[in-house]
Amino acid sequence: MTLGTACILRFQRASRATRSLSNRDLMESDVPITQIRKVAIVGTGLIGASWAAQYLASGLDVIATDPAPNAEANLRKNIDDAWDLLTSVGLPPGASRDRLTFTADLKEAVSKADFVQESVPERLMLKTKVFAQMDEAAPPDTILASSASAITVDMVQSGCKQHPERCVLGHPFNPPHIIPLVEVVGGAKTSEAVIERTMTFYASIGKKPIRLLKSVAGHVGNRLQAALYREILYLVQQGVLTVEDADIAVCYGPGLRWGVMGPSLQWHLGGGSGGIEQFVKQFMDGLAGLMKKLEMPDVTPELTQTIIDGVLKEANGQSVEQLAQAENKLVLELLALRAKAGKALP
Repeated sequence: MTLGTACILRFQRASRATRSLSNRDLMESDVPITQIRKVAIVGTGLIGASWAAQYLASGLDVIATDPAPNAEANLRKNIDDAWDLLTSVGLPPGASRDRLTFTADLKEAVSKADFVQESVPERLMLKTKVFAQMDEAAPPDTILASSASAITVDMVQSGCKQHPERCVLGHPFNPPHIIPLVEVVGGAKTSEAVIERTMTFYASIGKKPIRLLKSVAGHVGNRLQAALYREILYLVQQGVLTVEDADIAVCYGPGLRWGVMGPSLQWHLGGGSGGIEQFVKQFMDGLAGLMKKLEMPDVTPELTQTIIDGVLKEANGQSVEQLAQAENKLVLELLALRAKAGKALP
């Protein structure tokens, strides 16, 4: 079974799951349940374009909007650049770049959509204004999802006078058409049914959504990255190892395992036959003691220059584009291996 076929099956199951939401959930949300067939992309920079490629590759209609000069040409080029890789893993019937339309009129775009993925620049006043405009123009059953990495749903929801309950965060890991993770969280006014529909929809197109039970600065993925990188900076600054060796330590050590199962499940294996209970009993105190010794680096100009010099040495003359293409290809191949493992892995 190709990944494309798997996406179709997930979409069918997800559609049934969406229709099975209770009447009570529906009444709480005031948002009717409809199948999502057309997605509006609001903001077509790198993140918005990547989302557009993802949705087109999932067999959906996409209508995109962005007021920037040359926005449509840039969008189509970015989708073309992504398409070969997406095609290589298998696409469902009907997946086509021809299903993309573009308009400079935001209200026209969202008025025709079942789901909106907003990816405008990370400026609070702009996002609040855009969400208010989308809320006025979008049908009442259309979910409004933001790709914001720092701005919360509560902030953008405040300007929505019609249906604030349909606003939700759908924060991707970059690039969205390659990395499956999506972080989903609502605001104070977001309905439970909308969060469930959003989770179901993302899963139906092959994403791996996680639900955040409350908002936190940086969401989850970025906080985990920051925690690890804080220690890398500290170790480099203390002269423990080079930038290159720090990357090797992650890529060829715990990073390999983390691509298979997360750290908590890894500790279950670490406990041997006793599993996680044995691990906690035998190793948790020592791990907690090590955590207390972790320190914050002093991020000086000298340290940042050391990082820059180390990274450029690692890159060895390859361009950012070359490295990104190689990374994206390998990530998709790793995901294909995971898919073959089926239920053997979480």
